[in-house]
Amino acid sequence: MTERVTAEIAEYYGNRYDEGRRMLKGVHEKLEWIRTLEILDDLLPAKARVLDVGGGTGVYARALTAAGHRVKLLDLVPGHVAQALAGEPAVEAAVADSRSLPEADDSYDATLLLGPLYHLISEQDRITALTEAVRVTRPGGVVAAAAISRFQGPLDFAATGRLVGPWIEWSRRLIDDGVHDASNGWFTHAYFHRAEELEHECRAAGLRDVVIHGVEGPAWTVAEATQHSESAETTFQSALELARALSSERSLVAASAHLLATGTVG
Repeated sequence: MTERVTAEIAEYYGNRYDEGRRMLKGVHEKLEWIRTLEILDDLLPAKARVLDVGGGTGVYARALTAAGHRVKLLDLVPGHVAQALAGEPAVEAAVADSRSLPEADDSYDATLLLGPLYHLISEQDRITALTEAVRVTRPGGVVAAAAISRFQGPLDFAATGRLVGPWIEWSRRLIDDGVHDASNGWFTHAYFHRAEELEHECRAAGLRDVVIHGVEGPAWTVAEATQHSESAETTFQSALELARALSSERSLVAASAHLLATGTVG
């Protein structure tokens, strides 16, 4: 990650996007929130010591703290760390880069990367971040790493009637190489994964028993497209149940907006 891209990320989240309110924004964000917490609840041992790397303003860290876990949050954006420290319940937090964690070896039961992989364009940087997560997690502990699906942007734009004009060519380029160029004003520079790439990177970092989950499930675009209709709540609940039922169905996970890889250390 270059200094320019690091500064771009800090500027985007510091001045243009309210990460703390993202889960309240829309339908697929609500699906992401519910399903991520459900997957983590199944994954984490009771009263786990958890490192939340790239934890933003502490949305997940606070939920996990409330559930009885001991959580420390690290984030690249100083403004996020300030919000995490000021929130309730209180969350231990500090500024750090996911590729060089200021934590001792084997010191956590679980390490979460629920955002950093989006912003690491280089495969080597992504593997480095995952390797750091493995290093700080005890043998037998777990790592969970989120990625944006390669198809999330085009599916979202199609579901909301925005896949027109230059966005069609943008979709073709994104599906081809996974790299989003922030020059069009939508999001930061970012990398969008194929499911098999995420699994490869997790295994390259030393994780075993890797499972790739499709977080929002294959019907999130239907819920998104019908969110203002009379059937909105019924459709949402159906999409949620489908996401639960098909969470790790390999042939469908890439249809989700987000992927969540889980694996065991050592």
